[in-house]
Amino acid sequence: MVTVNGKEEALAGVSLQAYLLREGYDLKYLAVERNGAIVPKSAYGETLLQDGDTVEVVRFVGGG
Repeated sequence: MVTVNGKEEALAGVSLQAYLLREGYDLKYLAVERNGAIVPKSAYGETLLQDGDTVEVVRFVGGG
């Protein structure tokens, strides 16, 4: 199981990019942390989620 933003999901073996796209995230406006480290956008496709991972996805919101 992988914990994403506090919710456990069966995502072991899925790439971070595949998960984000499946969930409808706009990759241009995200920051993703995996196990306490920021994942560079260039690595989303090659980053495979593993059992026990903790992922935080943060969307940038404009405003003023």
